[in-house]
Amino acid sequence: MNAKEINFAYRVRHALNEHLDTLPPATIDRLAQARTRALASKKADAPQRVLATQTAFAGRAGGLFGDRLSWLARMGVAIPMVVVAAGIFALYQSEYQQRISEVAEIDAMVLADELPLNAYLDNGFNAYLAKKAD
Repeated sequence: MNAKEINFAYRVRHALNEHLDTLPPATIDRLAQARTRALASKKADAPQRVLATQTAFAGRAGGLFGDRLSWLARMGVAIPMVVVAAGIFALYQSEYQQRISEVAEIDAMVLADELPLNAYLDNGFNAYLAKKAD
C-alpha cells in the first residue's frame, strides 16, 4: 500500500468510528462480513529473509576472507599497544639518562672546585649558598 491508500483507509476508519452509534444494524452486519472476507483473503505474513554473507560477532574479525584475517585484526590491536609501551619505555630511559648526566655534572663541578669537601658539610656554608641564591 502506498501513502495515499493508507491515508484513505485512515479517513474511512475515522468516519466510521465517528458515526458508529448511528449506523443501522444491517450496515454493521455487512461491514462485519466484509471484514471477515477481507481477513480471509489476506495473504499470510511471510517472514522476511535476509542473506547473511558473513558472520558478525563481537570480538571476531569477519570481513571478506572470514577467519583467515582474524590474526590480522588481533595484530591491529596488539601492535599499537606494543608501540605505545615501547615509546613510554624509551621516554623513561631518556629521562633517567638525563637525570644521571645532571647528577654527574654536579659531582664533577664539586670535585673540580677548589673548596675542600668539608666546606660543603658546614651548615654556615649552606646558609651562605642559600643566601647567595636568593
